[in-house]
Amino acid sequence: MDFYVRPMHSEDIPQVTQIEREAFATTWPPTAFRRELGNRMSRYLVISAEADGYKVGGSGPVVQSLVPPAAWVQRMVEGVKNIFGVPPEIINPEQEFVAGYVGIWFIVDEAHITSIAVREPLRRTGLGELLVMASVELAMVRRAQRVTLEARISNEPAHALYEKYGFKKINIRKRYYSDNGEDAYIMTVDSILSPSYQRKFEEMVTLYNRRRGEAKRILA
Repeated sequence: MDFYVRPMHSEDIPQVTQIEREAFATTWPPTAFRRELGNRMSRYLVISAEADGYKVGGSGPVVQSLVPPAAWVQRMVEGVKNIFGVPPEIINPEQEFVAGYVGIWFIVDEAHITSIAVREPLRRTGLGELLVMASVELAMVRRAQRVTLEARISNEPAHALYEKYGFKKINIRKRYYSDNGEDAYIMTVDSILSPSYQRKFEEMVTLYNRRRGEAKRILA
């Protein structure tokens, strides 16, 4: 697999802002990512493809192994304006291409996924699931007991993905989305540190690896 997960850096902000604008066109004001990166309660992860060779760095919990980026990924980065509609100034050739991101807030013993998005041409390729997987893993590392999120009532594919990882619909937030007043399900997975959940989670990771290939996940 050519993509891997790592913590978001300040250099990623232009690309992540562009992804947010594409996925959440009605979000206003836009997320202050620079401030969020300095917030001890929040963590942001990105899915990245290296633009040139091996530039993976950092320390902390690491899961799985990175398969070398294929030549098509490098060509994709070089021609990203034509393929993905990303302005050329967004991506420095020396930087890594960002395909998606997830934001997580940690409050007491809860991890709350605030936003999750993948570039439109790369959706339905397993990258969203990789972000969900990494979010739950990070919550485990941080010793959170549960993970929560909101999902549009109409977004059935998202419900199916979250339910695959044990999330359950526990309530509804009325008129949560400002663009059309749509309600949101509150979805939660509890007891993520329990042996039974961790066994289930490991099974899901194994199935993902068989289907999509292994991907490195640098969580901190």
